[in-house]
Amino acid sequence: MRIASVVVTMSRPRRIPGFTYRGPYRYFLTFCTFDRHKTFRDPATVTLVLAQFRRTTQTSAFALLAYCVMPDHVHLLVEGHTAGADLPMFVKRLKQSSGQAYSRRTKQPLWQEGYYDRVLRPADDAKGVARYSVSNPIRAGMVPVPSEYPHVGSDVWSLEELIDSVL
Repeated sequence: MRIASVVVTMSRPRRIPGFTYRGPYRYFLTFCTFDRHKTFRDPATVTLVLAQFRRTTQTSAFALLAYCVMPDHVHLLVEGHTAGADLPMFVKRLKQSSGQAYSRRTKQPLWQEGYYDRVLRPADDAKGVARYSVSNPIRAGMVPVPSEYPHVGSDVWSLEELIDSVL
C-alpha cells in the first residue's frame, strides 16, 4: 500500500482564531522582500520605505515602536493607539504605499505576499522585543553592535534605550 504525501504551502501564515487584530495591541511583524531579493542593500530604498511606513503610521492610529530593515526583510514592532486600530488594514496600507513608491522608481515588486505577526500580551516586554529586533544585524554577523547598523531605530525610544541591554 502506498501513501501519498501532501505538501501544504501557505502564502499567508495562520492568524489567531477569534482574535480581531483590532484595538490597542502591540504586534511584532516581519515582511519579506519579493523572492527574498537583497533590496534593502540600497540606502535610498530604505529611506523611501521608512518614509512610507511613517506616513502610514500617522494616518492609521499606529506607532512605530521599533524597526530593523535587513537586506531582504523588515522587522517592525507597532502599537495600535485606538479601539479602531486595525492591523490587517494597517499592514495592507503599509505594504501597498511602500510597494507602490518602490515600484514607481524601479518597475519591480517590493514585497512577498503575506506577513508574519506575533501579538504581544500585555505582560510581554515590548522593549525586550524591540531589542531583539535591533539585534538582528548582530546575529546575522553584519555588525558587532546595533549602533553601527544604519537601519535600526524607533520612533518612540532612543536607540541608546534599546541597545543598553544588548551589549
